[in-house]
Amino acid sequence: MSTNRRTFIKAVGATAAAVGVSSTPAAGAAQAGAPGLRALAFDAYGTLFDVFSVTALCEQLFPGNGDALAQVWRAKQLQYSLLRSLMGRYADFWQVTQDGLVYGAKSLSLDLTADRRRQLMDAYLNLTAFPDVRPGLEALRARGVRLAILSNGEPKMLAAAARNAGIDTLLDRIISADEVKAFKPAPPVYALGPARLGVTTGQMGFVSSNSWDINGATSAGLTTFWIQRNAAVPPEELAYNTDRVVGAITDLPAVFGA
Repeated sequence: MSTNRRTFIKAVGATAAAVGVSSTPAAGAAQAGAPGLRALAFDAYGTLFDVFSVTALCEQLFPGNGDALAQVWRAKQLQYSLLRSLMGRYADFWQVTQDGLVYGAKSLSLDLTADRRRQLMDAYLNLTAFPDVRPGLEALRARGVRLAILSNGEPKMLAAAARNAGIDTLLDRIISADEVKAFKPAPPVYALGPARLGVTTGQMGFVSSNSWDINGATSAGLTTFWIQRNAAVPPEELAYNTDRVVGAITDLPAVFGA
């Protein structure tokens, strides 16, 4: 695991928004298929799209501070979404992302000009997809599974990221928390998935690499799949663990059989 990811995980843990995974399937997890599931909704940031693909640009604009800025930016993005939910003061994820960037620059005493801010925000529209994403989605679609993104992201930023990553044509829906003016892990966000995909809660699975997100979806009644992108961090202690742990999105088609 890269140094920037190790540092980020520690930073996010301090804001109660850590990303975590487990290398062992949860107790009671379904080990041989997913009977009844017809659709899967995927978290976007950290699951489909690598949020740290902005690090190179951060380093280009602020030599010697790229990793630190990317880490603080992501940590504050998550923290601000949680805080705004608790405060009842919603702002869409584009604004939250920009606020996190501004804070990160200030905390590191960096000169974030309007042009630099624009470049970095535009980078969020062009995040790199993880290598397992496209082949995994293609294989799931070939099995007739309905596919969607279910994310805190603002609709236009999600649509741009999916299009620029070349996965938009593999998705049936892109579902944004903006519809309910709240952020995950609020239950109404997860309820959007079955409603927009035209399935019952029992027919939809939810996929994320973020442990806090998995706990939220499990609590909301969805069957959950935790993508194991890093086995070094334990799951959150929130009592609603995943139904199944997989190593990559390309492991999911086997759950649905041939």
